[in-house]
Amino acid sequence: MSAAGASDGNGVVAGARRQGLGELLRRTAARVPDKTALVWRERRESFAELDAAVNRVAHSLADRGVAQGDRIALYSHNCREFVLLYFALARLGAISVPINFMLTADEVAYILRHSGATGLIAEDALGSEAEAAVKQLGDNDIRLFGWIGLNGLPVAAGWEDASAWENHSDACEPDVRIGDDDPVQLMYTSGTESRPKGAIMSGRGLIAQYVSAIVDGRMSADDIEVHALPLYHCAQLHCFLTPDIYLGATSILLPGPDPSTILRTVQTERATKLFCPPTVWLSLLRHPEFDSYDLSSLRKGYYGASIMPVEVLHELAERLPGVGLANFYGQTELAPLATVLAPEDQLTKPGSAGRPALNVETRVVDDDGVPVGVGVIGEIVHRSPQAMLGYWNDPEKTADAFRDGWFHSGDLGVLDAEGYLSVVDRKKDMIKTGGENVASREVEEVLFQHPAISEAAVVGIPHPHWIEAVTAIVVMRAGETVTADSVIAHCRERLAGFKVPKFVTFVAALPKNPSGKILKRELRTAHAHLARG
Repeated sequence: MSAAGASDGNGVVAGARRQGLGELLRRTAARVPDKTALVWRERRESFAELDAAVNRVAHSLADRGVAQGDRIALYSHNCREFVLLYFALARLGAISVPINFMLTADEVAYILRHSGATGLIAEDALGSEAEAAVKQLGDNDIRLFGWIGLNGLPVAAGWEDASAWENHSDACEPDVRIGDDDPVQLMYTSGTESRPKGAIMSGRGLIAQYVSAIVDGRMSADDIEVHALPLYHCAQLHCFLTPDIYLGATSILLPGPDPSTILRTVQTERATKLFCPPTVWLSLLRHPEFDSYDLSSLRKGYYGASIMPVEVLHELAERLPGVGLANFYGQTELAPLATVLAPEDQLTKPGSAGRPALNVETRVVDDDGVPVGVGVIGEIVHRSPQAMLGYWNDPEKTADAFRDGWFHSGDLGVLDAEGYLSVVDRKKDMIKTGGENVASREVEEVLFQHPAISEAAVVGIPHPHWIEAVTAIVVMRAGETVTADSVIAHCRERLAGFKVPKFVTFVAALPKNPSGKILKRELRTAHAHLARG
């Protein structure tokens, strides 16, 4: 190749080699235009129709000043509009910023401020929280306010009805050149710090992740999948919804994981595929009418966020014998899939996170980054094109996370002789409760704001429903009295509901090592009985 051809000064070669999120939908629409892509409420939409709708929304956003590199926050429950906006922003080269709809106004404001968002598109039912968050920002750069009318509430003053954006006359794809490593999304982690970090995702990284999920998840174009878990979370969005679009599979979108609705939808749509964290699989099994539904179409089941109890694995195998289960382990920074426990390994390797996914290398290392032996506990590290570009506006944390050329997960694990990974602890005490991540330090900081509390530690203890329950162990100030209910009320005013402690217990002192570090492993053991009643 000539030097001129290699440099591609006019971008003609790069244009012909385009491979971004927008290309995935466009190519599927060209391949299977009439196949059902998305089912939302009573609406069934083909890939050609979905592709055209995304283009119209993209042009409307561009007319309103949204440009490449802009950060646009999406604050909504699952809905068709979320999917349209996600792909429309990608086609403009704008950076979508999904926000957890369970966060408080304070927490939403932090993400808006930290990301430098120039647009906020919110569901009507979340309008008051959205407005409260914006009010906290004071002077800010937000100039686009979109209102998603899912619940029939009137459009608030100063906001624009987002449904009208689909009426644009131009259904052709916008001509925007987006580089493989240009940022396309900021995914805010629940993380291990007092404040979440923004993981910068690129098109190249996400597509590498989709390939891993498709291959190791044994996904195919004839899948019919129910999407009930939130799309603001990378698991549902990047392990399942977008791979389905990539393949040309059919997606049934639900607003949330209501057990009755999931069971009814699997039956009526003859769904073949379903992802749920263990807590939701448990809610399905415990539904009083579970056995009355025809779930025989279901062939592929997935879980993640926490380990599935062995007893539940046995029950699922007995009551859903035609379903092959897979455990997807990972984290946001890996987009998020890192390892997979295949269906045939569920009962022979119970509790394992499996082996590295197709595009991932995984090691377990000591504090010096040296690989440890079989059966030795160390930190789990990964090397993969799926990895984030870094943390938004945080070069120090980025450098720390990518030490020695590997991404350091912060999780502790152990490898067996066959290369199967087991996660044994979280190096920085992240709690996974009901499929959500909770940073213990964030809850502890709120507890320390209580005038009667001297010391506090927050841990996750095993729970039959939540898998891990957020638990606060509290030392009161001398001469002070406080009740568990008042501590919980204090937290509820300052934290999203899933972060609020399920249990509060009082002790005279917290166990510590000689250097003063609180021994959280001892606390988990000593207070495990709280979840047993």
